[in-house]
Amino acid sequence: MEVSNMTTVTVFVLLGQSNHPQVQALLFVLFLAIYLLTLLGNLLMVLVISTDSHLHTPMYFFLRHLSFLDAFYASIIVPKLLENLLSKEKTISFLECFTQISLVIFAGATEACLLSVMAYDRFQAVCHPLLYVVVMNRRVCAGLVGSSWAIGIGTGLINTLLLAQQHFCGPNVIRSFACELPPVLLLTCSNPCASIASILTTMSVLGLGTLVLLLGSYSCIITTALRINSATGRNKIFSTCSSQFLMVTIFYTSGVLRYMIPASGSALEQVLSVQYSVITPLLNPLIYSLKNQEVKVALRRMLARKSRLPL
Repeated sequence: MEVSNMTTVTVFVLLGQSNHPQVQALLFVLFLAIYLLTLLGNLLMVLVISTDSHLHTPMYFFLRHLSFLDAFYASIIVPKLLENLLSKEKTISFLECFTQISLVIFAGATEACLLSVMAYDRFQAVCHPLLYVVVMNRRVCAGLVGSSWAIGIGTGLINTLLLAQQHFCGPNVIRSFACELPPVLLLTCSNPCASIASILTTMSVLGLGTLVLLLGSYSCIITTALRINSATGRNKIFSTCSSQFLMVTIFYTSGVLRYMIPASGSALEQVLSVQYSVITPLLNPLIYSLKNQEVKVALRRMLARKSRLPL
């Protein structure tokens, strides 16, 4: 399946899955179930937030965009993964591979920005409650979300365009279940310094930058919450913010480690890739719905309305 050193690569081979048919069949059923649950959970969150007027607040406005992004994120990776589990060749075209890389970087960068925006929203709600409605008005919320999407698009395009300048002459085997920047860079026949510098800059500026904003916001929230005399008020703050902090921890731990660890095709890399691209989009709606009383009440209201509709 590998090409000679004197040719130009037109397809890549993805070798991140097992070659045993029984294991592949099991993985296909497992990832298909995860993908369907991911779509169901995230799109249901989008529907509940959109249709319930009680959830038309800044926090749920951001959560709706995060849920839509997670459904999109999973759709970048899992369909091709499922296709390759049923295929013997396990190939992906040059264009498909670079499109997947661009969309993965775009989705990851956008999610990092959205998580920071959600932390800032909670910071304003907890630390400056009297000014919250004024500060987090509709225009500001739309601007923060639009900026998050714009940063994600720009980050994906810049890193992919720099990668497209590289020459790939072989080998063409990617030791991963998806096209990701670190393992693809190992296959370049030209100097990859520009791409490496770009992704390191992205991780430093965007990754660490948003992480500092997140940690700063949550530190202020915790400090303010500990000063509240009411146990009910404290518990409400911690319940709301703990969901976001849990998702931030999972996303950043797996994502940052995946792009900072030198690519080698190890089992750890595969686990990290599955964690941030497949498992995290599934966990987001579960954590936010199970730990959020308002979402559960809104879901019950929606189901009650559906049950009263005439047949």
